[in-house]
Amino acid sequence: MVNPFARTRPRSGRPARHGPRLVELGPQDLELAVAMHLRCSPGTLWSRYHRAMGDPRSYLRTLLARPGAVHLGVQQPAGDLVAVGHLMPDRGNAEAALLVEDAWQNSGLGSRLLRHLGHRAVGAGWKEVYGLVLPGDAKISAILSHTSVPVHTVYEEGVTTLWAKTADIEAEDVPADVW
Repeated sequence: MVNPFARTRPRSGRPARHGPRLVELGPQDLELAVAMHLRCSPGTLWSRYHRAMGDPRSYLRTLLARPGAVHLGVQQPAGDLVAVGHLMPDRGNAEAALLVEDAWQNSGLGSRLLRHLGHRAVGAGWKEVYGLVLPGDAKISAILSHTSVPVHTVYEEGVTTLWAKTADIEAEDVPADVW
């Protein structure tokens, strides 16, 4: 299998020795996920959770143990997680969520991780994938600009819901260097 992250670099421009790799996450990865959250700025965490969050252990333990959910991470060769993505089942659909550590933003990790999550949703048989974002979230707009999948938008009560049909995700023309 081709490493989808082999050409990815952190924003600092320093090349990774062997590049980050995609890994599946579960409850056993709690401390790695906590450490990554602690390296994220309050603004990055706000963009992901839409509120101030306390100790990451208090919510990540439950999140990583959620039955039927898919959790993926991007791990550096040294072992640190630098991005996480989740798919949480919701009545035949799945909610997608991403968090990319500040130093690794704008490097393509979010787009690549979202593609992997989308294809996992297809494989799981979910009909749609959706995400809740704050209005004007430029980071999500940048991530979505790298996909050919039609994304639908609904604005409600200060939150934007973005969603795509998994049939459209399945038909997406995926660049060779991503997979």
